[in-house]
Amino acid sequence: MQESNLNTAGELKDDAQTAADRVFSNGALSIGLTLPMLRAGTVVADFDEQLALARLADERGFRALWIRDVPLNSADYPDPVGHLDPWVLLGALAVNTRRIALASGAIVLTLRHPLHIAKAAVSVGSLSHGRFILGLGSGDRPPEYAAFGRDSDERRDLYRSHWETVAAALGEPPRVIPDRTPEGAPTFRLLPESSHEVPLLAVGSGGQSVDWIARHSLGWMTYHREPDAQRARYSMWRAAVERAAPEAFRAFGVAMRLELSSDPHEPAQAVSLGYRTGRHALIDILTEMRAGGTHHVTFNLSSARPVAEVVNELADEVLPQFHRE
Repeated sequence: MQESNLNTAGELKDDAQTAADRVFSNGALSIGLTLPMLRAGTVVADFDEQLALARLADERGFRALWIRDVPLNSADYPDPVGHLDPWVLLGALAVNTRRIALASGAIVLTLRHPLHIAKAAVSVGSLSHGRFILGLGSGDRPPEYAAFGRDSDERRDLYRSHWETVAAALGEPPRVIPDRTPEGAPTFRLLPESSHEVPLLAVGSGGQSVDWIARHSLGWMTYHREPDAQRARYSMWRAAVERAAPEAFRAFGVAMRLELSSDPHEPAQAVSLGYRTGRHALIDILTEMRAGGTHHVTFNLSSARPVAEVVNELADEVLPQFHRE
């Protein structure tokens, strides 16, 4: 299979470095934010405000903005927030920000046609001048598969085959793999052509082995777990990288819920998928994560405080401890 963002040595291609290396760098930890950024208890996002917060995050030096793909909502789902279509939002972010990387966390690869995904990825990459990282997941809600006419039992195979089609379309040279090739079918191209590679990132496992992920992806993005479990998960990842891509750098990232206390000295307390903590304990947590091999953390903010206030405190007090520039 052609790997769109890796060269024959298993390293990221030079023109994929801009976005990927600012987010994932060996021996370092960078910090991003997940949209929408909402105060605790808010379920209806004001997307004009979200664009303003995205511009603030860009100006204050956060390394990435992460966008979820939530095709449908149900009263049975734990997350009642109405998310914009990810491609529409990514397009708006591309023209409202200048430096920050834009990452999908994650496009549901199994429920969208892979050629549509590739076309959208090229478009966002072009609009953002190479700041887009294409995170791909398989979705974790079986009822959505039925709604889209898919069998959730086919999730693993769909993920692999769709990844291959996306990677080929975004590769160098790009190659369109049609679903069908009737007699006399033309050879297709994907336009616009872009001078920027779009790196592919596995978000979650997609039903694949860690060895498969290490061979095909620039890294592995996963959810927060308690420290001992996360260390074990990272050790499993490093072992897979050594087997599947020896001597190559493969990133490890974590999505974490954060309730940042107004008391900077408040001790860290575990909450679902993250922490409630003051900034001093947060710095200690992130320092330990960096030492343990985590290269990027994106915060899913949840706080009674105004969101801009939290973003500014993180930028003033936390980012300087981890960002080199």
